[in-house]
Amino acid sequence: MSQAEKVLATDAALELIERLRAKHGDLMFHQSGGCCDGSSPMCYPLGEFLIGEQDVLLGEIGGCPFYMGKAQYEYWKHTQLIIDVVSGRGGMFSLEGPEGVRFLTRSRVFPDSE
Repeated sequence: MSQAEKVLATDAALELIERLRAKHGDLMFHQSGGCCDGSSPMCYPLGEFLIGEQDVLLGEIGGCPFYMGKAQYEYWKHTQLIIDVVSGRGGMFSLEGPEGVRFLTRSRVFPDSE
C-alpha cells in the first residue's frame, strides 16, 4: 500500500505556476483558511508568507512548497487537495490575481487503501 500525495496540481495549474515563476522567481503556496480571500490556495514569492509552527507542509506542486494551517489540516487530513485553475479574479494577495485566472482547490477523500 503506497502513501498518496496530499497535494497535486493539474496541468493548467502547473502551467500557471511556471508563468508566475518566470515573473516572480521561486514561489510558495498556503491554503487560505477563509479570511480575506476565502479558502483559496494563495501563491506568494518564496519566503514572503511567514510560515510558523502552526503550519503543515503538505508537499510540493510544480516544485513549490504547499502549506496549510495545522487547525485547518485537522479537518482536511483525510483528503487529497488538487490545485486547479479557473477563470476569474483570484485573491487580492495571491500572485495570479492580475492574470485573469485563479487557483482553486478541489479535493477527494482518501479511500481506506490510501
